Amino acid sequence: MAMAEPNFFAETRLPHQRSYGGVLFPSVVAPGAGVPPPSLPLLTQAIRTQKPYLESLVREAGALLLRDFPVSSASDFNAVVEAFGYEELPYVGGAAPRTNVVGRVFTANESPPDQKIPFHHEMAQVPEFPSKLFFFCEVEPGSGGETPIVLSHVIYERMREKYPEFVQQLEEHGLIYTRG
Repeated sequence: MAMAEPNFFAETRLPHQRSYGGVLFPSVVAPGAGVPPPSLPLLTQAIRTQKPYLESLVREAGALLLRDFPVSSASDFNAVVEAFGYEELPYVGGAAPRTNVVGRVFTANESPPDQKIPFHHEMAQVPEFPSKLFFFCEVEPGSGGETPIVLSHVIYERMREKYPEFVQQLEEHGLIYTRG
C-alpha cells in the first residue's frame, strides 16, 4: 500500500465553529488538495502515520472533526477508531443504555427520542472514565439528534466567574453522584 501523502489532511472551517481564546472549536480536517479520492484503507493509514499532527489539533482545540471521508458504516468507524491505537476502555458503569454494534462501536443512547440529554462528562461517575470520545452518525435522524459538545475548561471558567463560592465549595469538598 502506498504511503499516505503528507497533506492527506487539510484544516478547514465550518460555519458553526466557535473561537475561544483565538482557537477554533472544534478543529476540522478534510481531505487535502490533490489527495486522490480517499478510501478507508488510505484514511486509516493516514491516521496512523499522521497521528501526532491529529493529536496536536485535539490538544489545541479540544475536539477534532473529520469531514468528507469515506466512513459510512459502524465497521468503517470502528476501523477509524482502531487506527488511532488508543487503549480500549470498556463501557462499564455508564448510565446510558447502550448496545455494542461492532468492535469498539456502541449505540450512543437508547433512551426514547423525546428525552433530553444534558451536557455531561462521559462516565464521570465511574472511577476510570475515557480521555477521548469518538462520535459517528450512520443514520441521520429526520430532525434533532445533534450531539452538542462543549469545552469543560470554558464551562469551569464561566462557573467560577458567575458562582465563585459554589465552585470553591466543589473544589474543597468534591462532588458525589447519586443515580436514581
